[in-house]
Amino acid sequence: MKMKIVFATNNAHKLEEVRQILGEKFEVLSLADIGCHEDIPETGQTLQENALQKADYVFSRYHLDCFADDTGLEVEALGGAPGIYSARYAAMEQPSAASHDSEANMSRLLRELDGKDNRRAQFRTVVALIEQPGRQQYFEGVVKGEITHQRNGAQGFGYDPIFRPDGYDQTFAELGAEVKNEISHRARAIKKLADYLLEIEN
Repeated sequence: MKMKIVFATNNAHKLEEVRQILGEKFEVLSLADIGCHEDIPETGQTLQENALQKADYVFSRYHLDCFADDTGLEVEALGGAPGIYSARYAAMEQPSAASHDSEANMSRLLRELDGKDNRRAQFRTVVALIEQPGRQQYFEGVVKGEITHQRNGAQGFGYDPIFRPDGYDQTFAELGAEVKNEISHRARAIKKLADYLLEIEN
């Protein structure tokens, strides 16, 4: 029997990615699957706070084991920016820009790195899990790499076309889902989550 668990997201890309990583032993439900259509607030100052806020919102209202993630792209030359603001980076600069506009976000980042030699960066994901009777656990995944000078590749989402992970000569968007799901920040955090869930289940 599959273990049911809610992933506090309606992002189709992230949902598919996580379902592939967790595999057949888990039935991962989205917010839509449980009838949650509210816009869950993210007002934390850290990835951990935002992830917990989302998971707690679902757990406290629907009483289902739930996990949520928050991911940030942290660029050395920009003092760790965009960080928790990665998804709405362009909108912070231009209020008329839509949140989660990947093209606009990449354009701003590339513009701010123009002329800078240091292009080191890392993706960091924090997963917060809340399970009955309210236990909280955190799992973190990091992948280091660099920001390319231009977009490369058509797969993936977010900043994938401009992030090249260490040890590879292609961006996440060129490597494709199969490779990315083995090495990415989210994959590393989700695999830790899966190991924990399987351990307590056995």
